Amino acid sequence: MKNIATILSIVIISLSLVRCKNEPKSAKLKSQKNTVQYAKGFSIENYKGYSVVTVKNPWPNANKNYRYILKEKNGIIPDSLKKNTLISIPIKNIVVTSTTHIPSLEMLSVENTLIGFPNLNYISSEKVRARIEAKKITELGNNKTLNTEVLLDMQPDVIIGYGIDNSNPTLDNLQKNGLKVMFNGDWNEETPLGKAEWIKFFGALYGKEKEAKEIFSKIEKDYLNTIKLAKKAKTQPTILAGDMFEDRWYLPKGSSWGSLLLKQANGNYLWQETSGTGSLSFSFETVFEKAAMADVWITSGQFSSLSEMTNSNPHYAKFKAFKNKNVYSFSGKKGKTGGVLYYELAPNRPDLVLKDLVKILHPELLSSYKPVFFEKLK
Repeated sequence: MKNIATILSIVIISLSLVRCKNEPKSAKLKSQKNTVQYAKGFSIENYKGYSVVTVKNPWPNANKNYRYILKEKNGIIPDSLKKNTLISIPIKNIVVTSTTHIPSLEMLSVENTLIGFPNLNYISSEKVRARIEAKKITELGNNKTLNTEVLLDMQPDVIIGYGIDNSNPTLDNLQKNGLKVMFNGDWNEETPLGKAEWIKFFGALYGKEKEAKEIFSKIEKDYLNTIKLAKKAKTQPTILAGDMFEDRWYLPKGSSWGSLLLKQANGNYLWQETSGTGSLSFSFETVFEKAAMADVWITSGQFSSLSEMTNSNPHYAKFKAFKNKNVYSFSGKKGKTGGVLYYELAPNRPDLVLKDLVKILHPELLSSYKPVFFEKLK
């Protein structure tokens, strides 16, 4: 998959549990508190012997919630919840369908449970690539047309899917054939910490909620500390983002994930006051009129050198940031088969993305830091 702040209010979803007279006491509520803080798209509620994971925003304008019951060994599920997808935990193997799912597995040290993935070449992780080369992970084709026959033979404990709208016939078909499918909406989160918090989704599947919480807490702490550090900067460089695709210039809207990161790095992104979380689309002339004198240019990642840029469009050379060789891209950091590291890891590690941007905009604040994703184009 190639295609990404104010703290959100805690999402609380109440479950009404009706206990029948003959229902054992072990099915009583243990805790009703949602353990997710920043992410808007899911919640986790822990009960005695089971957890309830509710995914409510797996794609824009989703028209229903998806509820999954994670059952521990000997856990007893109330009758009122038995109509939902039931998954026994901890799971022993998994199929995921987006590269953004892989860092969570690796951070939780369960990457060895991954047994299938569509488009294996997109994966950048060195550990997972080693398992691919050892033939321990099966190629499943295209995400929209997953190889149903292979999956039915594999019988994974769970398939983590994603959708871009309400039409997901392949995943629906897999469920009709008895496989367990869970939707993951990490890509649809609007804030950096909201995206990163989806590690808790995977932690719940493996009985590693404590570990997932600790990992996320460290990411959160480092991220917030970097925001504080960026505020010490004495300048606020102006920023141009994106570049031309066909005949339009695409760049992030003001409330998008990318725009929020630029703002929190104490940069002056020239379109940060626009509304919305998607992409803006302009003509070259419109962008040049506003950003000709921008100090820094963060490209979309489709170019790996300045010469590639001017070969694509000679007019790029007219920008001040280009003339001063202040153009940055994440395109150079790739896995063995060409998968771009940024697409895979950045949503899970906003702390690293933010440090990269602070290093670009305010190098004096992070003098010894080496960027993980971004490089200055030569």
